Amino acid sequence: MKKRVLLLAAVALIFTLTGSALSAQTVKPDQLRFMAGPPGGNWFALGGALADLWTSKLIPTTSITGGAVANIINAHNAKGELGFSNTSMVAVGQKASDAPFKDPTGNAVVMANLYTQYTYFIARKDFAEKHGITSLDDLVTKKVPTRFATLKTGTGSEFIVNGVFKAGFGIADYRKELKDWGGSVEYASYSGGADLLADNHLDVFAFSVGKVASIVMQIESQTDIVLLGIEQATLDKVGEAYGTVTFTVDPGIYKSVTEQTPTVKAVGDYTCVVVRGDLDEQLVYDLCKVMHENQELLSKAVVDINELTPATAIPGGAINSHPGAVRYWNEVSKN
Repeated sequence: MKKRVLLLAAVALIFTLTGSALSAQTVKPDQLRFMAGPPGGNWFALGGALADLWTSKLIPTTSITGGAVANIINAHNAKGELGFSNTSMVAVGQKASDAPFKDPTGNAVVMANLYTQYTYFIARKDFAEKHGITSLDDLVTKKVPTRFATLKTGTGSEFIVNGVFKAGFGIADYRKELKDWGGSVEYASYSGGADLLADNHLDVFAFSVGKVASIVMQIESQTDIVLLGIEQATLDKVGEAYGTVTFTVDPGIYKSVTEQTPTVKAVGDYTCVVVRGDLDEQLVYDLCKVMHENQELLSKAVVDINELTPATAIPGGAINSHPGAVRYWNEVSKN
């Protein structure tokens, strides 16, 4: 009887060890699916450029459309190998500390912080002047009836716009709130929202994008606009909830922001590459290497990629990053 018990215990131990070994195994696929962003934005353009670069120098890679929230969930569930997101959102997903993450997305980790990400609230100038608003705080305080749009749910833009209203102003459902004020809410692509703003079908269009954004310049070329800043106290509340920071929109980038313009403060974050945590370490190391060594080429697609540096590529705090990425960025930062 004792021998039988010992035999069963030994078999159980073997299965336990085997299961642990299997769970520790990493994946090295023959090709990669890179989840970019909606058409018309920087992520869409840079996603195509990255896929072409990795295909030519390392591994066949296909760029597909995506969104910041969906890309995290799909990387976690191995429905895509890597893609764009926002660093603060990866942190939220890893802990499932806020909607829409019902369960922790621990298999979605950071490969690199690429460049700073600004969330803009762009208002038609005639609308802003009519209601005497210069900031988002003014619009909320006055409860101005607003025809409002952002990108579709599942994108980083909609996530952080929702977060601004929720954490910054205590508005649990901005869609209902804006409608209660007599306004409306809809979802549009970058180019679609720009056209709606220019055609006076929208009053405010909000989205996240890089520091130097062609879509903002496109909007400025179509109609007179105002970038609505956010008060620091409001930004601090958003930062406490989501780990975002404060960025200032400097004069000289957009014609609507000049030396005479009141300081425009915006929600600050990073565009990052989120990657499957179980992806092969050496493969992720090589993906970082190829991307870093070809920044100049990639900047022809999106100039903001020039902001990528080893010093800021790996986020601080409790955000998990891929070991292959950590090894690469640590190595090059010492050189």
